[in-house]
Amino acid sequence: MDDSADSGYIEDVTRPRFLLGILAFLIGALGSFSSFAGEPLWVGSDPARARAEALLATLRGASAHGLEPGWYGIAEIEKALSAGDDTIATEALLTAAFVAYASDVSTGRVRANRVDGNIDIQQRRVDRADLLKDAAAAADFGAYLASLPPKGDYPALQKALAALRDKRAKVTFTPLPDGGLLKPGMSDPRVPLLRKRLAELELAVPDAGPAPELYDDKLVAVVKAYQETKGLTVDGIIGAKTTQSLNTTIDERIEQIIANLERRRWLPEDLGSRYVLVNAGDYSMVFVDGGKTVFQSLVIVGTPKDPTPEIQSVMRGFQTNPYWTVPQSISGEEYLPMLRRDPYALQSAGFKIFENWQDNTELDPASVDWNSISPKAFPYRIRQNPGAGNALGYIFFPFNNKYGIYMHDTASRWLFTEGSRNFSHGCIRLQNPLDFVEKVFDGRSGFNKERVRQVIESGQQAHYAFPESVALHVTYRTVTTDGDGTATFRDDVYGRDRRVVREMAKPRS
Repeated sequence: MDDSADSGYIEDVTRPRFLLGILAFLIGALGSFSSFAGEPLWVGSDPARARAEALLATLRGASAHGLEPGWYGIAEIEKALSAGDDTIATEALLTAAFVAYASDVSTGRVRANRVDGNIDIQQRRVDRADLLKDAAAAADFGAYLASLPPKGDYPALQKALAALRDKRAKVTFTPLPDGGLLKPGMSDPRVPLLRKRLAELELAVPDAGPAPELYDDKLVAVVKAYQETKGLTVDGIIGAKTTQSLNTTIDERIEQIIANLERRRWLPEDLGSRYVLVNAGDYSMVFVDGGKTVFQSLVIVGTPKDPTPEIQSVMRGFQTNPYWTVPQSISGEEYLPMLRRDPYALQSAGFKIFENWQDNTELDPASVDWNSISPKAFPYRIRQNPGAGNALGYIFFPFNNKYGIYMHDTASRWLFTEGSRNFSHGCIRLQNPLDFVEKVFDGRSGFNKERVRQVIESGQQAHYAFPESVALHVTYRTVTTDGDGTATFRDDVYGRDRRVVREMAKPRS
């Protein structure tokens, strides 16, 4: 049996075979609450009709959640209610619409783990019978419907969606042509178009001087401010990434909000009192303890080719001075070409090559014909010794996940100065790992940061268990809101938002 059968996911009511299937569903569903409610939910009485009208009004406003009223058969519902049709077919129609909408708005319209292979989360679930029982028991059905969506920053995202939709008919769009790098001080025919595009984005653009094609310092400052808000490298240079970002249309930004509303519906209402939240969408990490944010940091995440997945896990401790065992894919794709040029190319960076993955029998790199090795079936194990150049840095945080990623320190600290920090193979690189660890221990278990630093400097490999485990949520939020509800957009570098919106629009099966 498909596991959607007990999760609240239901076929779109606009599908031609809908009524035959839903009549059968209704017989079972009504049986699950009829003894509780005593009568049908939507037809046959004044309270039922009031409930139906409240549902219809809510469905008409579904677009405020990034959902389409047409997905719930609103035209058929309006026709039935206006005709006063109290048949079982109308009851079925309204029941299906309610269950589908209630599920969509509370736990998400799509199955998150089917959207993308790099999503593996425990999505919230609903039970159809429970939804129907709750609907029957609600003293104020309209208030019950309004309680279904998530709380937190969800209403702020809705507000941002409404604002952009209102703005859509009023704004102009001037695309910036592709071209070579546009650097400060250059003259280029794209500069007047750049000024116009920035003004369309409601940035304070200074007037052009006597040389309108000059990319002057004042305009550079505006571009840098824009780059900072989008997580781009803040250098004032107009290259491919900045051009692509500037050319993002208001419709694409609207789709981003819709995807982020959906993504928020996937997650638990309450992430817990003690957790780490990594947002790969804006390269950030926060640690919440006792319901308060006690630590936050920049992070480096995966490239578009090797994106950081959306996962949930648990962190239980850390290790100092770790080895780095190179994944086979990296060995084949990145290190094999180096070994073909020079069998000893990896030795200076502290790497050793072992004959297999079972024991530590070291291999002489010169004894292998590297040209005969397939990059897709790399048979040897490559491991990097601890040290200053180790890819994991000095601290390593393991946690269970099917992707083999983890959080760790990094030897490439200069990358934290970049705006778009998507440089890893999927792992999460933390800017100040010792400061994070200090907050996790919070003075307990006799933890001393300086003592750990001494252990690191001595080269010792030591394992430390957290006094309490820390829940880990890795998400991909490309639209966030601040305290006053202002939305900040990051570019959808993984293309994941677009996939979410496409999946939302598909009829369910």
